[in-house]
Amino acid sequence: MPSQTIQWFPGHMAKTRRLIKENLKNCDIVIELLDARIPKSSKNPEIASLVEGKPVLTLLNKSSLADPRLTKEWIEYYRKSGGYAIAVDCVKNDNINAIGNAVREILKEKIDRYEAKGMHGKQLRAMIVGIPNVGKSSLVNRLSKSKKAKVEDRPGVTLNKQWVTTDMGFELLDMPGVLWPKFEDRITGENLALTGAIKDAILDTEELGCILCSRLFDTARDLFCTRYKLEKEKLEGLQGWELLEAVGRKRGFLLSGGEINTERCALMLLDEFRGCKIGRISLEKPDAAETKTEGEE
Repeated sequence: MPSQTIQWFPGHMAKTRRLIKENLKNCDIVIELLDARIPKSSKNPEIASLVEGKPVLTLLNKSSLADPRLTKEWIEYYRKSGGYAIAVDCVKNDNINAIGNAVREILKEKIDRYEAKGMHGKQLRAMIVGIPNVGKSSLVNRLSKSKKAKVEDRPGVTLNKQWVTTDMGFELLDMPGVLWPKFEDRITGENLALTGAIKDAILDTEELGCILCSRLFDTARDLFCTRYKLEKEKLEGLQGWELLEAVGRKRGFLLSGGEINTERCALMLLDEFRGCKIGRISLEKPDAAETKTEGEE
């Protein structure tokens, strides 16, 4: 099956880039949400230039779906790179309270300057950015303790900016999700598609199912084989399409004549991966050289 090039850049995303540039001067800090399962692929490479040197707090969201060991490695990666990252889960409300402390720590010098001028408790402003479907609206609702932001598990829901207040000492400017015009490599587009950052309607479901099977067999073989009752030894050397058929056969997704319903199988696999039914799986890990602890060779 030929591989398709995955690209998706609706017109409103160009508008979002303009909104970020126009509103940045009103913000003290940028909060960037990434998907903890794919921190590299879910990081918009244009954000660094768009935010013009503003301090950035990176949130690895959906951490309850990701491999906790790899999430710790990513946090260490950001620390060694001079950044600041914490793992959160906006749906499960995990570690949300740590965000306020992190913002104050990052902005400590600015807060101290305000207080030296007698401006105690001055309201800070944070801009939230991230790709579609990474959880920005859920975060806004958690921090504001309301449901002002529309939340749906599909990309492209928030289309306009909105200011909301929090009890953490800062206001939030929620921006629509924004991708970039061209992905640097095929893997990035695939990862965004697998995690739901790109609308499923523009993709070939069976091809995506094949990609997912290959990725799971490479990165989470034990979880994959356990979930679908597959024998690892019999799968060595199989390609994505063959793995998809093996899962479909085990699940009994058969058509008349014994043919496997691979489309139904692919949809099931995507749903179960995104719903964490296969297990806590991360599709990316940081460069090993960047995560070695002190004293390691």
